[in-house]
Amino acid sequence: MSYFNFNGKIYAANTSTIGPENRGLRYGDGLFETIKMSNGKLLFEDDHFARLWKGLKVLQFDIPKHFSPDSLQEQILALAAKNNHLTSARIRLNVFRGDGGLYDAVNHAPNYFIQSWQLPENNGDLNSNGLVLGIYAEVKKTYDILSNLKHNNYLLYVMSALHAKKEKWNDAIILNSANRICDTTIANIFIIKDEIIYTPPLTEACVAGVMRDYIVRNSKSSGFELIEKELTEEDVLNADEVFITNTIRNIQWVQSINDKTYRNTIIKKICVALLPALSWL
Repeated sequence: MSYFNFNGKIYAANTSTIGPENRGLRYGDGLFETIKMSNGKLLFEDDHFARLWKGLKVLQFDIPKHFSPDSLQEQILALAAKNNHLTSARIRLNVFRGDGGLYDAVNHAPNYFIQSWQLPENNGDLNSNGLVLGIYAEVKKTYDILSNLKHNNYLLYVMSALHAKKEKWNDAIILNSANRICDTTIANIFIIKDEIIYTPPLTEACVAGVMRDYIVRNSKSSGFELIEKELTEEDVLNADEVFITNTIRNIQWVQSINDKTYRNTIIKKICVALLPALSWL
């Protein structure tokens, strides 16, 4: 049997908790973090909690003293131990407002779920079979104060994921309202052209990915030139290599987009230079 944490207490997986008055359910009023655990340690824990707390401020939550990164980390470890997931796991922390209508929330304190899932031993290794991606253009991502957050109003990404599954893609590239490259349903996107790495800046409305930030901060010291710039569909299709990133899968090589195929020569070098350090975080 698996378990989850709801507001500090552990329940069996089939336990009912929230009702139809919940604002998270009604309006997507909340945020989430997906964190990787390795050997009982949360990777990038400071970055994840900093992003979460920034989002809580934007969404105007009232944070009680007992709701803290240290307390949440302790609860995450306890749940992972209960589920026997300490060796390698994906942790999902979902924070949301409680009951109430659009104008009359009962209060603005955070409610939360914590869940854990076991990851395979080779999780995070560079994929030997490249991913197949396509471009989803039916719904565009807008620029606003919510753009960089991992908030629960995820309908654009749900629609793009449904489209990707229908087209038998591994993932879908999302465009912003200017028809430029934003991110994908589950990751940030990078391209390589003439051995230079490019990725959209956060001003292009992409999620402020933790792994994205790690690569941007550490590329230069590892011998790679990286430039944050606006990217068009043409830039992606003219690239030499493409990869996507998130904290669960690290770096994933994209083999094809539409009819264009890509190699992974520089991507392999990036993985050798940047990924081994993650075990020490």
